[in-house]
Amino acid sequence: MRTDSTNNAYLALPDGAGPHPGVVVIHEAFGLNDNIREICRRFADQGFAALGVDLFRGRSRVVCMARMFVGAMRGNLDHYGVPSLKDALGELASHPDVDADRIGAIGFCLGGSIVLTWACTDDRLSAIAPFYGAAPKPRDAIHRLCPVVGSWPGKDFTTKAAGILETELSAAGVAHDLKVYEGAKHSFFNDQWRNYDPEAATDSWQRVLAFFDKHVRHGTSTT
Repeated sequence: MRTDSTNNAYLALPDGAGPHPGVVVIHEAFGLNDNIREICRRFADQGFAALGVDLFRGRSRVVCMARMFVGAMRGNLDHYGVPSLKDALGELASHPDVDADRIGAIGFCLGGSIVLTWACTDDRLSAIAPFYGAAPKPRDAIHRLCPVVGSWPGKDFTTKAAGILETELSAAGVAHDLKVYEGAKHSFFNDQWRNYDPEAATDSWQRVLAFFDKHVRHGTSTT
């Protein structure tokens, strides 16, 4: 595995010759921290080139989050944070060891909501994996999503998004695998946080890998 850190990103590349499928990894409200870097390395171990982005670098985290929240509430599909992710995808796609036609994205909490919004307007994504993300507005934009593998805790302010996405993605015929983990709490995937749930984290990770293997690595977009 090879890793590289820049001012606003962390790149983990698999061993061996490319081009490899890629994944953009989007952080929670904690920013680009050791947990996100470890997730990038876990993807690299599975043969994916993983780019962890830092949406807060050089900016006020509070201001950034406020602008993203207001944009999402207003139904702005290109709100603050989305342009940065589009740039990040372009950066990853241009890497000589990455296949530009096989790139997915995963996001957690803040990142889980933004990855859903972003994917409504960017057809370069092969699949996305939102964790405890809110459903984007307007709802008909959901019909434009790429395949989605989503995970939510049982009782959370984001849990209702699972039902909304299930209805809209089914109506649009978009491939999806959505699951609510009863008993799990917010940020259950983060093994550096008090709400870490090993069972839910393990199962959701295996679902993401299986889904990305089909829709990103092998490029299958059917249900």
